Amino acid sequence: MLVGPAKALFMDEISTGLDSSTTFQIVNSLKHFVHILKGTTVISLLQPAPETYNLFDDVILLSDSHIVYQGPREYVIEFFESMGFQCPERKGVADFLQEVTSRKDQEQYWADKDKPYRFVTAKEFSEAHKSFHVGRSLREELDTEFDKSKSHPAALTTKKFGVGKWELLKACLSREYLLTKRNSFLYIFKLGQLALMAFITMTIFLRTEMHRDSVTDGGIYVGALFYGVVVLMFNGFAELSMVVSRLTVFYKQRDNLFYPSWAYALPAWILKIPMTLVEVALWLFLTYYVIGFDPYIGR
Repeated sequence: MLVGPAKALFMDEISTGLDSSTTFQIVNSLKHFVHILKGTTVISLLQPAPETYNLFDDVILLSDSHIVYQGPREYVIEFFESMGFQCPERKGVADFLQEVTSRKDQEQYWADKDKPYRFVTAKEFSEAHKSFHVGRSLREELDTEFDKSKSHPAALTTKKFGVGKWELLKACLSREYLLTKRNSFLYIFKLGQLALMAFITMTIFLRTEMHRDSVTDGGIYVGALFYGVVVLMFNGFAELSMVVSRLTVFYKQRDNLFYPSWAYALPAWILKIPMTLVEVALWLFLTYYVIGFDPYIGR
């Protein structure tokens, strides 16, 4: 997704099924992407590790359909302290933020001993955030019209794809070549199968048994030609299942504007040309003279 033209990424529970170390590395990579390429990423995480939490620039805390806090990560503890709640020293900030809005866990974080504790709802937190200096700054920023002169000229993309047509073709050609090398066993097996079929064909249409005295004899030669065409055609059907299995990935990448359809189809066609020539040469080398076709090029 990062190689496309999209500069705003919205990710939901990306840590599901991952350990804390992998999640940290992924979020750290996204942080570099945002800072270097001037992108925007919104990620929802459930109880992230402290190291992962500290990678974020801003925090949006949601509870009961209310935005409890939205602003810089550095001021989130200050906001809750202004409401009378304090995060213990050995408590992770992410865990504290999840529990401080919970009716069951909120009381343990109450720090204002001069006032009796009462449950503070998410709506009250949301209203207090509007009067907090972070909330006021956010409101002022939203109320101020954006100065277009400060916008980067590349903020709005004018091209459908991230790179030019030639670069797209080279990238898809390189990928198709890599996939071909990985499936080299299939192509070697196809050549072996074709050679076996050629030997069988040689014994069926052996030139010592082929006569040239009538139209019927000519029909047998035409049958040998037709059989050769059919064998070469069906020899390519082995790749049909692989092509169909790749369609899911192709549709996803095409819809996300990784490349156009022609950039995906052309490399496959180009790389299959030399393979087809090798298969045809192998078939002709083994069968042409043994069957007894005319050796003169003029015919």
